[in-house]
Amino acid sequence: MKTRVKLKPGQKGTKKLLAQYGDSLVCVRYRYDPEKRRQVKTVELIVSETEWTPPPPKYPESSLVPLRVGVTEKTLQEQVRALGGQWDRAQQVWFVRYGCIVGTKLEKFIVVETRKIDKNSRSL
Repeated sequence: MKTRVKLKPGQKGTKKLLAQYGDSLVCVRYRYDPEKRRQVKTVELIVSETEWTPPPPKYPESSLVPLRVGVTEKTLQEQVRALGGQWDRAQQVWFVRYGCIVGTKLEKFIVVETRKIDKNSRSL
């Protein structure tokens, strides 16, 4: 099924649904199924609304975070260099300011420090 039209409340084609659902109406979609030769009208509704406090940022904007970018990923390395990233040969990671990469695909390359578990100290 393919969606062709997504309408906001109040636009032509949503007036009756807006009268029925009021402020809880988010959008109306018209979907089409060419095999069954059917048009389907769907609505998106708000069913609950509560207070929410976003979590604090994981890193301060100005802090340096380590990125592990693969040796063959030259394009990503160039992006890190363009953002002022510095290579640390000893740790084999790039260091770049978190504020420069937040919301980009580079954010997924942040190295998360994990504690190594000694085989003798494991307990269940």
